[in-house]
Amino acid sequence: MATTAVGRGLHIPPCNSLPIISRTLIKPSSLGLVTTKQTWPAQTRKSPSRTLVVAQAQVRPTWLPGLDPPPYLDGSLAGDYGFDPLGLGEDPESLRWYVQAELVHARFAMLGVAGILLTDLLRVAGISNLPLWYKAGAIKYGFANTETLFIVQLILMGFVETKRYMDFVSPGSQAKKGSFFGLEVALEGLEPGYPGGPLLNPLGLAKDIKNSKEWKLKEIKNGRLAMMAMLGFFVQASVTHVGPVDNLLEHLSDPWHKTIIQTLVNSTS
Repeated sequence: MATTAVGRGLHIPPCNSLPIISRTLIKPSSLGLVTTKQTWPAQTRKSPSRTLVVAQAQVRPTWLPGLDPPPYLDGSLAGDYGFDPLGLGEDPESLRWYVQAELVHARFAMLGVAGILLTDLLRVAGISNLPLWYKAGAIKYGFANTETLFIVQLILMGFVETKRYMDFVSPGSQAKKGSFFGLEVALEGLEPGYPGGPLLNPLGLAKDIKNSKEWKLKEIKNGRLAMMAMLGFFVQASVTHVGPVDNLLEHLSDPWHKTIIQTLVNSTS
């Protein structure tokens, strides 16, 4: 019995000795394929009608086109494009922790980028006499000394991070009455990593967190972009010793000659 390739499927003409229309050797559904059928009209009375089976693979976007993602990254996670070259997520518990860690770092990066750009714009525009963002930590504040600020921040951040970790280990444990100084209703945790309520979700977005894949995807995409931006801020501060707005204005003044390549070359010469 001969076979003829048609597109991404196989056309299998029926055997003359058997009164059948078509015979299936492999079920396309077992290969993750979507099948469509088209019937060919009979050319003669003696010739039976033939069925054309076309199998089309469901295309999943990956970080590298054509790459087969690892089996433990099945696309169910927000922003999952099969990127794990070191195999860090093979263990389900480790993968769960890495997802939460990325989410937290992404949110801190978004806050950091917004804060750096805002203060730099105020400084460059002359609206406020603010220090460069990487020098802000060395500034002495009149309302408290550095040691006091550090201890207060350590206590507050330590408390919040401890509560977040406890909710990660035991989901829903921090939403119980009396577990957060009576603010449980105001926070209204949705699921680990996604608190809500009037304080953290004042606009009421993504109330149904289980079906909010689009919002989760937008957040993690913007968070990853912000992490890359923070890396860029670190490099430019180390090389040029100025703020990102200063770098942008210098580039716009002569876009063809003042680029990142010339800046790196001049810094090493």
